[in-house]
Amino acid sequence: MPSTQHFLHRFRIWISALLIAGFAYYALAYILVPIAWRYREHRHPALSALATRSITKDGIPGDPINIALIGDEVTLGRALLESGWVPADPITFAAALRIAADSMLHRPYDNAPVSSLFFWGHRQDLGFEQMIGGDPRRRHHVRFWKSIDRDELGRPLWVGAATLDNRAGISHTTGQITHHIDADIDGERDKLLIDLKQVAVRVEWLDTFQLMRKGRNGGGDPYYTDGRLAVLTLQ
Repeated sequence: MPSTQHFLHRFRIWISALLIAGFAYYALAYILVPIAWRYREHRHPALSALATRSITKDGIPGDPINIALIGDEVTLGRALLESGWVPADPITFAAALRIAADSMLHRPYDNAPVSSLFFWGHRQDLGFEQMIGGDPRRRHHVRFWKSIDRDELGRPLWVGAATLDNRAGISHTTGQITHHIDADIDGERDKLLIDLKQVAVRVEWLDTFQLMRKGRNGGGDPYYTDGRLAVLTLQ
């Protein structure tokens, strides 16, 4: 007959095996699988092959993409309006004359147009801004491009480039009159996250989205970033 020590040794082995199996089950069923399902549920198909930069009309790499939203246009527009953002006017000859005059005379123009940048082959679908000090030369602004792809709930992805215009001047690349942006594009991304928090049900991060952490936009302005893309799922 087996000795008592041998029996105790086998008993300890079985207990250890049961504990390991129980821990593995808990980790799989309650941690790993739920994370995988959440990732699958919120991973929008348009994110699978996403360019990191917008493009100017001349084909020059433009402002970096630093935010993305999943949801409908009404929710997005309402949240921005309630946070003090206003839609930018279309670019027309009259609007161009007004922004030039208001910039020189330091007069407010809350809906001043933003220049066209391109993503997915078309110019921005939405442009919003927030004046600083009543001067159209300084403003928070963001462009959004709407994806053709939809997720399983029929929602589009809105890819955005949020930057801070800190002065007007001449483009370093084309010599055209333009706005110059502040180098800290992450600060504008984070401001927009705060302004949209009342309608965001989930915020995810793509930590290595921007491989180039420093660069210049289409106007030749330097920028730097931590490389992360914020992805908000709206209510």
